[in-house]
Amino acid sequence: MWKRVWDYLQRTVSPRHFYDIGGQWLPWLWLVAGALLATGTVWGLAFAPADYQQGNSYRIIFIHVPAASLAMGGYVLMAACGLIHLVWKVKTAEMMARQVAAIGAWFCFIALFTGAVWGKPTWGTYWVWDARLTSMLILLFLYVGVIALYSAYENAASAGKAAAILALVGVVNLPIIKYSVEWWNTLHQGSTFRITERPTMPPEMYLPLLVMILGFYAFFAATVVARTRNEILHRERRSQWVREIVKRQGGTA
Repeated sequence: MWKRVWDYLQRTVSPRHFYDIGGQWLPWLWLVAGALLATGTVWGLAFAPADYQQGNSYRIIFIHVPAASLAMGGYVLMAACGLIHLVWKVKTAEMMARQVAAIGAWFCFIALFTGAVWGKPTWGTYWVWDARLTSMLILLFLYVGVIALYSAYENAASAGKAAAILALVGVVNLPIIKYSVEWWNTLHQGSTFRITERPTMPPEMYLPLLVMILGFYAFFAATVVARTRNEILHRERRSQWVREIVKRQGGTA
């Protein structure tokens, strides 16, 4: 079984096979993302009870927490793809890292923005130089730095190498974000729920949140795959197989 999985993953090294496999997965990813996000949104906004302290203002958690989780998870994926590109020179890994950088930056911004909106009624201010908030802001700067490096070089290989190095260096910021509320006395609350511990929220609150997190990740995966497939078509536009695809779609290579 594991050999089949490994062989399947190895096929994605080839841009053409990644394009084909991504095309097979994409409709299902969009379907799962749409179903989960619709369910989680209705469940969280219409049926989850109000918080006994924060009232209805806490409902922004259904966007804030998934976005923050994806901002960190996306950075891990970007750094991993960068490492694969540096060590094994896999082109599809570099293409995916480039797309993850753009999408991850947006999720990081959404996490910061929704956190500020949530902070006003909770803390009485939109922003404080809290350890968690500051380290998340640094994460956004790291994303922007990686995107800037991709744009600074005309040669894709040089851009990918420089961006991968910055992404790997920036990984040190992730444990700071994760454990900042434990290492320092911060305003930001601790994790809502963890895999090894019981959730601090009642089931009628954390279950729709879990559905939203899964929906965000499915949406993230679908977006990354779709954008990477477009990047492959652009990079490989002189290849015969791309010309055949464009011809079938009625376009011009």
